[in-house]
Amino acid sequence: MAQTNGNSKVISDLEYDLLAVLKNKSEAVQLYETYMQDARSADSQPCIELLQKLQQADREHAQEVRRHLQEVMQKGKM
Repeated sequence: MAQTNGNSKVISDLEYDLLAVLKNKSEAVQLYETYMQDARSADSQPCIELLQKLQQADREHAQEVRRHLQEVMQKGKM
């Protein structure tokens, strides 16, 4: 939900939503480092590879969301 300033919104609901998704994806990318350390400690190469794959997917998703957000912020929509 976008914050309001009087009767007008500071950012649109769509901008807010994309920012929230980007924040969550960015945090997930960082957390995978901890998860991979745990997998290394358990000497679990299959889990390390899975977590690396998931981290890469989230990194790519975050980049895509960022591109969408930039366009929405510039044009007000896509």
